[in-house]
Amino acid sequence: MESQTDLEARLEQHLRVLYPQHDTRGIAARCLQSIGLKGDEATPTPHRNLWTQKDIALITYADCVRRADEAPLATLHTFLHKHYQGLVSLVHLLPFFPYSSDDGFSVMDYTEVNPSHGDWEDVERLAGDFKVMGDLVINHCSSRSRWFDNYKKRQHPGVNYFFEADPDANLTAVVRPRTSPLLKEVVDEQGSRYVWCTFSHDQVDLDFSNPDVLCEFLTIIKLYLDRGITWFRLDAVAFLWKVPGTTCINLPQTHEVIRLLRLLIEHRQPEAVIITETNIPNSENLSYLGNANEAHLIYNFSLPPLLINTLLTGDCTYLKSWLLTMPPSQAGTAYFNFIASHDGIGLRPAEGLLSDWEIQSLVGTMREFGGEVSYRTGLDGEQKPYEINISLWNAMAGTSKAGPDEFQFDRFVCAHAIMLALEGVPAFYFHSLIATENDHARVANTGHFRSINRHLWDADQLESRLHDENYHHAKVLIAIGKLIRLRQRQPAFHPNAIQYILHLGPSLFAFWRQSPERKQTIFAVFNISNQPQTIPLSELNLFATQVWRDLVGGKSYEDRMTPIKLAPYQFIWLSNYEGS
Repeated sequence: MESQTDLEARLEQHLRVLYPQHDTRGIAARCLQSIGLKGDEATPTPHRNLWTQKDIALITYADCVRRADEAPLATLHTFLHKHYQGLVSLVHLLPFFPYSSDDGFSVMDYTEVNPSHGDWEDVERLAGDFKVMGDLVINHCSSRSRWFDNYKKRQHPGVNYFFEADPDANLTAVVRPRTSPLLKEVVDEQGSRYVWCTFSHDQVDLDFSNPDVLCEFLTIIKLYLDRGITWFRLDAVAFLWKVPGTTCINLPQTHEVIRLLRLLIEHRQPEAVIITETNIPNSENLSYLGNANEAHLIYNFSLPPLLINTLLTGDCTYLKSWLLTMPPSQAGTAYFNFIASHDGIGLRPAEGLLSDWEIQSLVGTMREFGGEVSYRTGLDGEQKPYEINISLWNAMAGTSKAGPDEFQFDRFVCAHAIMLALEGVPAFYFHSLIATENDHARVANTGHFRSINRHLWDADQLESRLHDENYHHAKVLIAIGKLIRLRQRQPAFHPNAIQYILHLGPSLFAFWRQSPERKQTIFAVFNISNQPQTIPLSELNLFATQVWRDLVGGKSYEDRMTPIKLAPYQFIWLSNYEGS
């Protein structure tokens, strides 16, 4: 038998776990051809950090800002170049393909750009100015796709692409993020079949136990790489592999698929990055980093509910307790920090971190501020809150006890200042950088709660508001822009720099960061309450040989006994020197 290269041998190891009854040598050859590898490529250097403190991500839909007679992708590119150049290095372009529902996440054709958004040339031009992350909607596709149409006709490609199950099987252990029926009946001349639908009956789950499906997606990945997409978000990947009788979430085969994808993607493009989207309890989410051989980054899903709860209650106890349990990321891996996204504020990642009473209180406050709540069905059949749907600007309107107040702007900026200072790569949702309000009209139009935070801006109207002092949008963008630029100059804010949580009481959230070469130290202290707070500098480990300066306010502190008074939601980044 012909000898194998290191890549071929490693690939076949993964395939033997996934497809023990198949010709794994033959599948390996197909995989390499599908993604455009010869098999003799050099192994990428392991444990490389493919990011620095200068990296800031933006999460956006292709058509979130529009102008008449212009492709939305072109309008978006112009807007980002004008307002975010130098602030944002990575653009997460949410699904821009032809779709049938779920604002893009029910993909009809993975190889085409939705003509109402633009074309592949628009994507490539965007990739010329920013790193681009694309969604690999890998768990399911549209019931109106060519694959599913072929499945119904029992034709290739598609005939064996979708996961089927017996409706009489015991599926009570299956973990669901939705309340809709799990199985969908498909009837043709040869009888009935039942396909698996984790999310909706328009989103039919693919069957990765069929190696043809794996090869199909490797071809898609090659296309994205060729078009300039170098970051890959694996959407809903935790549900990828199904074994009836189990929970069908986080199965070992799912992790094996991710390891295989990482192996091939990083050999095809050593600068490429994989990020897993797993909106699940924190300990399960952490498992997707593997041993630095699965995801490069994982979404820090517990951060949004815990940070929002902190600022609404004026108590950082739960946030601190969670961060004290978070392992420092290994070199070559990092946390992807965000507070808001195109989806809602996930509550499953708060399970075991917030009490049931705290979750119910958070839900009630968000409803008071104009939010909605989506539910899932638990294993006991009970409906449980799955996510809160609200814009972050409205979520910061007040506190749980007192309701709306005059501190909305300060609270909003403080939330982002915390995210920018924490260990990890910070990611801003498009509507957070400009503080878009709840869009109740769009909810009424679409019938979906998530539309509340998916406003479609007229480009000229948005530009006008960004130049009008009577609107808060410009004020927010200027304030957060200054913080981003400040962060980008500080080596202690490298995503993998050391982080230690400090204990200054429930109303002061504090931690310190130290640069990888141990030259710069930053004490980040935040008043997360609506009352003034005082920090005794003697509580901080300020080295006596250095002068300490607040990077945000500019004031220097030499007397270690000087107390610092912080107004509601004020914060300091106290450093022994300022980066450049």
